[in-house]
Amino acid sequence: WVTMGKKVRRFEQMWADYIGVNHAVMVNSGSSANLLALSCLGLQPGDEVITPALTWATTVFPIAQVGAVPVLVDVDLDTYNLSPDAVESAITPRTKAIMPVHLLGNPFDIDELAHLGLTIIEDACEAHGAELDGWRIGSFGDLATFSFFFSHHISTIEGGMVVTDVEAFAERCRSMRAFGWIREMRHKAGLAAVHSDIDPRFLFLHAGYNFRPTEIQGAFGIHQLPRLEGFIEHRRNNAAYWNRELAQFSDYIQLQEERPGTRHVWFAYPVMVRPDAPCTRKELQDFLESKGVETRPIEAGAMHLQPVMKAIKWRAGGSLKNAEQIHERAFFFGAHQGIGPEEREAIVGYFAEFFNKVKR
Repeated sequence: WVTMGKKVRRFEQMWADYIGVNHAVMVNSGSSANLLALSCLGLQPGDEVITPALTWATTVFPIAQVGAVPVLVDVDLDTYNLSPDAVESAITPRTKAIMPVHLLGNPFDIDELAHLGLTIIEDACEAHGAELDGWRIGSFGDLATFSFFFSHHISTIEGGMVVTDVEAFAERCRSMRAFGWIREMRHKAGLAAVHSDIDPRFLFLHAGYNFRPTEIQGAFGIHQLPRLEGFIEHRRNNAAYWNRELAQFSDYIQLQEERPGTRHVWFAYPVMVRPDAPCTRKELQDFLESKGVETRPIEAGAMHLQPVMKAIKWRAGGSLKNAEQIHERAFFFGAHQGIGPEEREAIVGYFAEFFNKVKR
């Protein structure tokens, strides 16, 4: 049996238990998880969804794909996460939901949005096992999404998950991930009775998608999840080492710290070059790359600067200056569990070599 079956259902239950929620619905990617979570809200054309300007593309695209308007707001320079003040100033009567992102595994304080009374979808695609006040990220919002792509904390090669405590959302997600039929819904018997003239195996309740995962992906998840805490510990150790050793260059670069009451799980290790540093971001990146250290922009950068946004109806919820600064001056390199003491020490040596040169 290779398509969605018992192994997928087992991984779903394991993931729900790990996050601390009632329902988990596996799909074929984190991008699909975002689209599915937004689709089950019943948003109407013109409804607005607030999300950070600094994020990955598939946080923003699904908002437009369900007919809503992405409202991009600014982020905090220290955490790279949503600015709560920017969110409040961006709210209009059309605002229906907020989609915060726990960027690079750094937990966003969801409690700062709770008083707004809006639906919250946590984009936790990079935040497996991250915590806020002892609770797992993904358990705070009305819905949350995760990715199990190859580069993430654990991998099902491709794969994603929607989690929720709201049964109605979970039921819609189960239906909509597979064409909109009722087969995977927990209350399918009652629905079949109402529509007894239609074969219940092919009874379509929603306009859905084909986002089904495979049993191979489910099997990967079953065996990867028990390793997750060890992977997180390794990433945290890498980040703690770099924070300690790279602090000597704090006049030139700004590093990210774990905030009290949170557990940062370091999807990657971000570095921001200070505006008065004797070098540019590109010069530092190019030097690290020349030493064999792969670097990346911070996600898709400031999304409003991407040319694709000319084809999308969106609006800015205020100034996006911090997102633009991070876009211009920051990058990340890997914090992966495959990076050991020799590699992480070499990286510190490369920083020292570079800054010794630019200072001269």
